[in-house]
Amino acid sequence: MENIYDMIIIGGGPAGYTAALYASRAGFNTVTVERMSPGGQMAITDIIDNYPGFEEGIDGFDLGIKMQRGAERFGAKTEYAEVVSVDLTQKIKKVKTANGTLYGKTLVIATGANPKELGIQNERELIGRGVHYCAHCDGRFYKNKTVAVVGGGNTAAADALYLSRIAKKVYLIHRRDTLRATKIYHEPLMQADNIEFLWNSAVTEFTADDRVTGAKITNLKTGDVTGIDCDGVFISIGRKPATDFVRGKLLLDDDGYIIADETTRTDIPGVYAAGDVRTKALRQVVTAVSDGAVAVHFAEKYLAEY
Repeated sequence: MENIYDMIIIGGGPAGYTAALYASRAGFNTVTVERMSPGGQMAITDIIDNYPGFEEGIDGFDLGIKMQRGAERFGAKTEYAEVVSVDLTQKIKKVKTANGTLYGKTLVIATGANPKELGIQNERELIGRGVHYCAHCDGRFYKNKTVAVVGGGNTAAADALYLSRIAKKVYLIHRRDTLRATKIYHEPLMQADNIEFLWNSAVTEFTADDRVTGAKITNLKTGDVTGIDCDGVFISIGRKPATDFVRGKLLLDDDGYIIADETTRTDIPGVYAAGDVRTKALRQVVTAVSDGAVAVHFAEKYLAEY
């Protein structure tokens, strides 16, 4: 063990780089391990309007870079590598990456959660050009336009209601004939005069030129295929937390999120879960940032008694 960090942070999104900022500013020897580029899911959002301090909004990638620079200003390091595995059985935590093994007294897991995709042709190519996974991030681009929301759970219901206040028309497309969303959403959805339900249906193709212009809808009972015209499609079929590498090593809930409360502490002392990767009510940039600060607060207490 040539170098033992005070804190290793896995994930360079808003939770990860806030933890890096607070930890390095507190004088801790800190490294952030990021797989791709700063910002995480935030980096693929064109404009973030709901993060305080940027009255005109800010590009998600630019915000990620600013967060990284803020942490590195106080000496935090960044290593770009894929995490292969972790060993949490000893007091010194081991993080094995494609570039080697890192050792740390504390570990913050801030790997986030990725939106589930429909898995249809040209979906990825149209991300940001009519295909979206966050209504609160990108809904403002569709003022007085026509959009579709795919899904039937609480997220889809909330997204449809939110978009109904912005867009001219909202299609809500669901594979079943009733919503899975809790009852509290049903009446407001039914009362919205600009929401049209497409039951027992699935999006099987996007129509597009440079941007989405519509979608092909397959009725799952009859097999009939129809087309709708729309300017954007919001896919709200859930998220998958990036926790495969800690499965069997930390307590996870039924959906794969790390079980950690508002303290961000996991079931293993010195290990913290921050941001979208943990069990929580709201997953937004501002709540991820909060988690990063909270994780360092409790890590400080842990290290004081190390």
